[in-house]
Amino acid sequence: MDLNLKDKVIIVTGGAKGIGEGIVKLLAAEGAIPVIVSRNETDNRQVVQQIEISGGKAWQVVAELSDPTASEAAVHAVLEKFGRIEGLVNNAGVNDGVGLENGNYERFMGSLHKNLVHYYLMAHFALPALKTSSGAIVNITSKTAETGQGNTSAYAAANGGRNALTREWAVELLKYGIRVNAVVVAECWTPAYETWIQTLAEPEKKLQEIHAKIPLGNRMTTSEEIGNAVGFLLSNRSSHTTGQIIHVDGGYVHLDRALANA
Repeated sequence: MDLNLKDKVIIVTGGAKGIGEGIVKLLAAEGAIPVIVSRNETDNRQVVQQIEISGGKAWQVVAELSDPTASEAAVHAVLEKFGRIEGLVNNAGVNDGVGLENGNYERFMGSLHKNLVHYYLMAHFALPALKTSSGAIVNITSKTAETGQGNTSAYAAANGGRNALTREWAVELLKYGIRVNAVVVAECWTPAYETWIQTLAEPEKKLQEIHAKIPLGNRMTTSEEIGNAVGFLLSNRSSHTTGQIIHVDGGYVHLDRALANA
C-alpha cells in the first residue's frame, strides 16, 4: 500500500538506533524524508548514509533531548533546512531503572526529562509547522505504564504521561486537523534489549522464557513492525484515526498468557 508519504518531512527523535531506526527506514522506503533527532552524530550519519545508498532521502540533527533547550533548537534546524514539518514521531527515551525504594528526587526528575519532557517540548515547538501542514504526531510508549515492571517508577510514570498526552493533544488539536496517536511497545528486539539480556545470569534461558509469554508466534516484535504501524498512523490512510493507543505487541499486554503455551 502506498502511504502517500513521498517527500513528507517527518521528525523522528531517537531515530538512529533500535525502534527509531526501524521507523526511519520504513519512512524512507515510503519516500518520506525522515529527520533523525538524536544525540550521537556518528550514529545519526550512519543511518542517513544507509538510506541514501539505498536511494532514499534523510537528514539528521544532533540534540541531547534531556536538555530542555535542545528541542527548540532541533525544530528550528529542521525548519531552516526544509521550511516545513509534516509529521513528528516522539520516540527517544531509555528505561533507566529509577525505582521507588532506591531512587531519589534528582534521578526521578532527570528520568522524566529523558523520557517525557521532550515529548511535550518537541510537539510544542513543531506545532506551528504542523498546523500549517495539518500533520500528524505519533508517540511511542511502553507497556510499563499499564503492566508495571518493578524498580522503574520514573519510566512507568513517563509512559503514563505519554499515553495521557496522546489523548489530550488529540482533543486540543482537533480544530487544526492534526491527528495524534500512540504505539505501545512491549517486547521488541533492539540492540539495547540485547545488551540488557546479556547482563543476566542465563540470557538464552531468559530470552526463551520471554518468547514463550508472547501469544502471537512466541517471538518478539521487530522494529520494522513498529515502523509499519507508525507509518500508517502518520499517513492519510489513517485519516479518521486519532487519540488511539495502539498496542503492536503480539498480544503480550491484553491476551491471556495461557494462549502462549496452547
